[in-house]
Amino acid sequence: MRMKEIEVDSNGELKLDLMELPSSCVLIISEGKAKLTELPVFAETKIITHAGQVKRVKWDEGEEF
Repeated sequence: MRMKEIEVDSNGELKLDLMELPSSCVLIISEGKAKLTELPVFAETKIITHAGQVKRVKWDEGEEF
């Protein structure tokens, strides 16, 4: 699984160390959950939602010729 779940404490706060994050990443927050993933070098990343909630994340990866 590409996406890493990020802990949300009882106060609803995220604890992230910016020095430990990948140089290019995305943080998605939905329904009180937070997930983080590194972005691929060449790809199209789609976040699919339904009724205001994240349902799926899709990657369409490619490679330079």
